Amino acid sequence: MSKTAVGLFEQPGVVDQVVRDLDASAFPRDKIRIIGEPRGMEGDGVTSTPRIDFEVSFNRELTAIGASAREADAYVQGVRRGGVLVLATGSNEQVETAATIMNRHDAMELAELTGSRPETLSVPRENMTPMLDGSPQAGRIRQPGGGARMFVW
Repeated sequence: MSKTAVGLFEQPGVVDQVVRDLDASAFPRDKIRIIGEPRGMEGDGVTSTPRIDFEVSFNRELTAIGASAREADAYVQGVRRGGVLVLATGSNEQVETAATIMNRHDAMELAELTGSRPETLSVPRENMTPMLDGSPQAGRIRQPGGGARMFVW
């Protein structure tokens, strides 16, 4: 079962530093993905076919790794507004390190994008089942102290 840390950054320039820090922590470069709005879509308008195709595909990918529909929509909206998403997939230890690095660089809280807290945050942490490698359950874990999230899929 894979585990992915996801962080959304308002300033695209911060992403370069996040990737440098991930490299410095020996995070495998081929397990890091950066997603921003594709070039050429800025002037096409919100209802252009390429933009819709990108957003539908992006949304589908996020829900496939365990994001709720609300979380996936918040990430899509963040990218639409010029933000950049960093996804880092690896072992428990690698992903926890990646989430810590993302939070150190101020990964955005989803509540900042939606105006409210996602439904999963209302579940008390002590009632959550821990996610371990090999667990058959997919879902998400909110990393304390920042906006980066970890998804198990």
